[in-house]
Amino acid sequence: MLYYLFDYLDKHYDLMGTGVFQYISFRAGAAAVLSLVITITLGKNLINFLRRKQVGEDIRDLGLEGQIQKKGTPTMGGLIIIGAILIPTILFARIDNIYVILLLITTVWLGAIGLLDDYIKVFKKYKGGLAGKFKIIGQVGLGLIVGLVLYFHKDVVIRQMKPMQGVVIASNEVMPTPYEDVKSTKTTVPFLKNNELDYSSIIPFIPKNYTWVIYVLMVVLVVTTISNGANITDGIDGLAAGTSAIIGLTLAIFAYLSGRVDFSNYLNIMYIPNLGELVIFCTAFVGACLGFLWYNAYPAQVFMGDTGSLALGGIIAVLALAVRKEIMIPVLCGIFIIENISVILQVSYFKYTRRKYGEGRRIFLMAPIHHHYQKVGIHESKIVTRFWIVGILLAILSLATLKLR
Repeated sequence: MLYYLFDYLDKHYDLMGTGVFQYISFRAGAAAVLSLVITITLGKNLINFLRRKQVGEDIRDLGLEGQIQKKGTPTMGGLIIIGAILIPTILFARIDNIYVILLLITTVWLGAIGLLDDYIKVFKKYKGGLAGKFKIIGQVGLGLIVGLVLYFHKDVVIRQMKPMQGVVIASNEVMPTPYEDVKSTKTTVPFLKNNELDYSSIIPFIPKNYTWVIYVLMVVLVVTTISNGANITDGIDGLAAGTSAIIGLTLAIFAYLSGRVDFSNYLNIMYIPNLGELVIFCTAFVGACLGFLWYNAYPAQVFMGDTGSLALGGIIAVLALAVRKEIMIPVLCGIFIIENISVILQVSYFKYTRRKYGEGRRIFLMAPIHHHYQKVGIHESKIVTRFWIVGILLAILSLATLKLR
């Protein structure tokens, strides 16, 4: 909203300093700072409110060190994150931008599903929370919306060079490079020289009219997997928030580079018009995660609950899809993927051995894998720090794909 106000003032009154709102870098920085301020200043008030309402986590005794001491810690802290994302984005971003609209919908949609799950756990005293099938239905529903919008919306395009045929110019003239904005289902494949893959070519015998089906199904898979991966990762203090901040910052860099024609030309990557506005959302996202760590770092004063973790994962998934880096998710979101795989392997192997030997056996002492390391005897703060280090390395590797081909 402030963007439109200052844009109006700049055009009609030429007030000094109002033109600075035209710069994405300024608005992104302002969004990050405001997000941090909102999280840190209002976070304590929300924590105190949750304590007064006795909105505390009911901890199951899983034999983990320090687990019982966390009983009664306020949950639903994801409300802090969601507020610290929405407010700066609405103030500083152009909210008529389709990418910004999609991310706002994602934040509210998955935040609402997580809030309902936390409400059932805390107030209805049902430990299972919202039934898993309803969570999946909500995630699939969001995935369908995101996939259909990214495929069919007129503003979701890439810019590529027009072929020049039969054009003759004098040797001393400079011909501007002709571009056109086109609908495309191309995405980026990391580590390859010609690193663009078109979904329409994945299954050749499917008519191009039905390419949208493949694309939308892929979007649903990405949104569901990463949203659940973040939810599973949120098991020890600061792990999900810190990991999400690292991923969010990396995606902000990708969005900034792909949203500028000069950098995209230099790096030989896709130029995606209108994508630059996502940088404001990304910096607000990173600021919210870092601000939440103020209270969520060990020992946590508040838990984000499913309100936060489902939203964080879904936001990361949609961001990756928007910047066309979804194939890079196994690298960039490696922590979430490993956490997901550890649970799948544990459950699958347990069921297999129970059928074959009459008793279930385990690969890990406990899943997801961060609990395995707790069982080994490593302190959770050290586990979190090491996971962050791995996350940073994966982020650097992801950024290296810009030139490493």
